[in-house]
Amino acid sequence: MAGQRTIITLPDEDKAWLEEYSRAHGISMAEGVRSALRLLRENKQRDTYQALVERTRGIWVQGDGLDYQRKLRSEWEDNVA
Repeated sequence: MAGQRTIITLPDEDKAWLEEYSRAHGISMAEGVRSALRLLRENKQRDTYQALVERTRGIWVQGDGLDYQRKLRSEWEDNVA
């Protein structure tokens, strides 16, 4: 795997936990850190999506959104034939 080598300092308690976790899962400590970083990034992306949903909630003011979708889709079906 290509990448950059990085040195980190962990509190003793976190280092001990990482060692135990890695041993229990049969992975290196580096792989444990990489997995945690991937999970953190995924959660951040999810949080960003959730924030977008929250910021845009309630901005549709043109009536029932589901009715609007059904009307549009029925037009698509009419144009297919």
